[in-house]
Amino acid sequence: MPTNDKRPRLRSQLWFDNPDNPGMTALYLERYLNSGLTKEELNSGKPIIGIAQTGSDLSPCNRHHLELAKRVRDGIRDAGGIAFEFPMHPIQETGKRPTAALDRNLAYLGLVEVLFGYPLDGVVLTTGCDKTTPAAIMAAATVDTPAIVLSGGPMLNGWWKGERAGSGTVVWWARQEHAAGRMDYKEFLDLVASSAPSIGHCNTMGTASTMNALAEALGLSLPGCAAIPAPYRERAQIAYETGRRAVEIVWEDLKPSDILTRDAFENAIVACSAIGGSTNAPIHINAIARHVGVALSIEDWETIGYDVPLLVNMQPAGQYLGEEYYRAGGLPAVLHELMAAGRIHPHSRTINGKTIGENIEHAKSTDPDVILPYDRPLKAHAGFKVLSGNLFDSAIMKISVISEEFRERYLSDPSDPNAFEGRTVVFDGPEDYHHRIDDPSLQIDQHTMLFIRGVGPVGYPGSAEVVNMQPPAALIKQGITSLPCIGDGRQSGTSASPSIVHASPEAAVGGGLALLRTGDRVRIDLNNGTANVLLPDGELAQRRAALEQQGAFRYPASQTPWQEIQRAMVDQLADGMVLKPAVKYHRVAQKSVPRDNH
Repeated sequence: MPTNDKRPRLRSQLWFDNPDNPGMTALYLERYLNSGLTKEELNSGKPIIGIAQTGSDLSPCNRHHLELAKRVRDGIRDAGGIAFEFPMHPIQETGKRPTAALDRNLAYLGLVEVLFGYPLDGVVLTTGCDKTTPAAIMAAATVDTPAIVLSGGPMLNGWWKGERAGSGTVVWWARQEHAAGRMDYKEFLDLVASSAPSIGHCNTMGTASTMNALAEALGLSLPGCAAIPAPYRERAQIAYETGRRAVEIVWEDLKPSDILTRDAFENAIVACSAIGGSTNAPIHINAIARHVGVALSIEDWETIGYDVPLLVNMQPAGQYLGEEYYRAGGLPAVLHELMAAGRIHPHSRTINGKTIGENIEHAKSTDPDVILPYDRPLKAHAGFKVLSGNLFDSAIMKISVISEEFRERYLSDPSDPNAFEGRTVVFDGPEDYHHRIDDPSLQIDQHTMLFIRGVGPVGYPGSAEVVNMQPPAALIKQGITSLPCIGDGRQSGTSASPSIVHASPEAAVGGGLALLRTGDRVRIDLNNGTANVLLPDGELAQRRAALEQQGAFRYPASQTPWQEIQRAMVDQLADGMVLKPAVKYHRVAQKSVPRDNH
């Protein structure tokens, strides 16, 4: 810590120690004293560190942050700071209807206003459940005051009849068993509940584990933070260290913009492939990049990450769960393998003041069955394939979860390898899908391709995790458990389905899926990265004219004010699903000071 005569003036002193404006200083001070804080504390020049609290009863995956914040406070205090804890808008993936993705931008907006408008010198971002991580980092990137990420960690391993039951992942298998009549309602619920045995977020490499790992890969968390299981003592210990470090980065003036460089984002893309990360990662990482002002495109995910091998043997792409991953070395061990292979930028700066290369120099895997060597991976290519054509400008497919059965059935024609085509059945939203999927008149067979539309950022609204549609029960009973699925929405990061997701632009804003009809034939070619409906351009033009004549693609009306507001300004999934007017605001705390309130 700097000595008193060398300390820079802190942002919070504009509120609590401003002799040039004693009237406002008194006004700001007096209410913050009524909890027992003293005037001497608030105008002592100690950094005031916010704790952005995402834990609540509505957010069970993050609820333990209510306890972890106590250790964060201890760390802040012992490093010479003062802690101010405040709530963030709750986001719970499994609780919010119509989708938690609707709330990511709302939480972002709220946190921007707090970080800019209140007397905070730095912030600890408590993250965990899927959207809490990007929402918090997006806000910190916009405001650009010192910020550090404390993830909440995964749950302990789930078990069912002696087998690992991965949270989120097991539900997709269980619903197949239930649909096939091999499991009754009670057993279905008991099996799924068994996958969530403790506090914490998903114990699989779903969106939560992915985004917290990528926060660490970006350099915003202390090394090793992301993988520590929520109930382990090390989780509380790193909460304390995070609190201490939060004070130090204020004195060092280490800001998100100093860390979130183009190299850092490329490191995150490579890490995402190596861990078998969620298809939701490109949405959120691209959004963070836009809010910090770094150019990053959906095509970069294939260019930089497609040929990165799968090194983590963890559900849904592998076998193990969070506890084994942590004990094997977590993300630092993965990054160590990637650095040795020359796949990451080792000189990228991180939140502990060291480079990422320095942090992972000795972080070797302790279990090569869980974190594999680079030259003996689980799969040779684990990144995302970016597709385009007359159905959409872009969509992505997760290569690491293509099963051998799926590959054999759809991608192994020796005369046409890595390509498939078939007759389409089109659903307008999940209600339509659930209502009609078992209708025999649709004539769905093992060569049918399932499409779902109207489930993107505008159409749903918020973009729903519904693209991984299971086949009709009749096919499941025959052993056909997956069909090609394509849509303008998302799928759960815990799903092992090789769906083609995030079709942009979506049907609701005139994307090509709006023109598709059941019975059309579609060709997917992974070698060429194309997805096309096999119709003449003239037919597509006629369909578009007819669609415009009837008033464009129809989707449900907004149900709340926020749904209407977001729909009016949200961007597409390929571009991060950000609020378009928001991305022009960069480093706002470095450019101006908020005006006084009286």
